[in-house]
Amino acid sequence: MNETKTAAEIPVSLHDFVARAKERLSLKTPANLDAPASLEELTEQQGDHQVAKNMAEVLADKPFRPAAVLMPIVARETPTFLLTRRAEKLATHSGQVAFPGGRIDEGDRDPADAAMREAMEEIGLAREFIMPLGYLDPYLSGTGFRIVPVVALVRPGFALKLNPSEVVDAFEVPFDFLMSPDNHLRHNREWRGLIRSYYAMPYGEHYIWGATAGMIRRLYERLS
Repeated sequence: MNETKTAAEIPVSLHDFVARAKERLSLKTPANLDAPASLEELTEQQGDHQVAKNMAEVLADKPFRPAAVLMPIVARETPTFLLTRRAEKLATHSGQVAFPGGRIDEGDRDPADAAMREAMEEIGLAREFIMPLGYLDPYLSGTGFRIVPVVALVRPGFALKLNPSEVVDAFEVPFDFLMSPDNHLRHNREWRGLIRSYYAMPYGEHYIWGATAGMIRRLYERLS
């Protein structure tokens, strides 16, 4: 992992971002999303286990639950990421900053279809405003999900309607802020008896961390 890159290496215009995304993201639908991974195989896959001590041992040889998230970049004059804060009563990742998304259902055509469905259900973001650009590699969460990040451009003009049972807030963070490695901090906390290290990207009152920050970091690495 190269920690020496600077924000200047990230595309400074929306045109550059779209061009790099189309060049460097995958259009191929990931397969075997529920398949277990051995300890050796986990070393080649992206996820929380890469930064958290002993996390790989927790995840090894167990099936994963397939999921997809939409990584929406809003095509404003100054581009932004659209993020949410999950409801406190949810079973997993409650109260955390997240991308719209959830489990992939049998009726979903592919992870992109699942991510857009979840975005509509959670925050009312209509498909007509979304242009998927491609997939990042699946991301393994410490809670046992294999998450497919769907990077997408979102046309301004949408009107959000939050589902309060799932989401309590939706907000935007400047693209340049989250694509600057100077804002990619490493924090630690205890989780299930383990000391977990993770990326954190605090922005104002919002604490972006865990899998969400990890996927943002992966996008930065892919584009830079």
